Amino acid sequence: MRILAIDTTTPFFTLAIYDNGKVCEYNLKTGRRLSELLAPLVKKSLNALGLNPGDMDYFAVGCGPGSFTGIRLGLSFMKGFGLASGKPLIGESTLDILAMNCPLTDKKIIPAIDARRGLVYSCEYKYKNGKLKRLTPYLLLSKEEFIRRISPSSVIFADALNIYREDIVKKTGRVSFLDKDAWYPKAHNMIAIALEKIRKSGGRGNFKAEPVYLYPKECQIRR
Repeated sequence: MRILAIDTTTPFFTLAIYDNGKVCEYNLKTGRRLSELLAPLVKKSLNALGLNPGDMDYFAVGCGPGSFTGIRLGLSFMKGFGLASGKPLIGESTLDILAMNCPLTDKKIIPAIDARRGLVYSCEYKYKNGKLKRLTPYLLLSKEEFIRRISPSSVIFADALNIYREDIVKKTGRVSFLDKDAWYPKAHNMIAIALEKIRKSGGRGNFKAEPVYLYPKECQIRR
């Protein structure tokens, strides 16, 4: 089985290729150059392994929340691969991918993505029997709402800490933070999520890949 996975919802592009038990991963800060770099980076990564898109059995893509442009770009790019090859496309929440950066702990796990305008994309998770479980819907919160929800026994990470870290410390005192290496999605986590979804589906390929927009009024595609 082979899987190509990418996430383009943050300033850091991440890609992983699963090839019969082996995972190769590539990460790069693209910033505003994502649109010009995406296709060459995917091609270069596949060529390095002697593969092409037609060799994949599944494709996986990060669906947000995150950059509106990044979500649309990644989804349209990978949907193109799926349509051209007739292979299934697996959509994954960026918050789910991020949450897997946190190592095993008995604390509540809270990724916090800067949504700008004083807002935060967030969700709460916890490990149960060694598996990560989502406790809440995907949320778009004001800074005040986000900080109010945090209990001292929590692990907070992702780029909203660039703005709100001091406010969180003042409110909670004993909250834990992860280093910046854990602040952005990693495509090897996407492979793990995809493999679990494939297992649960029995290989039938009944997957969804829809954008996760939490700014419903601002993020609309008009025909």
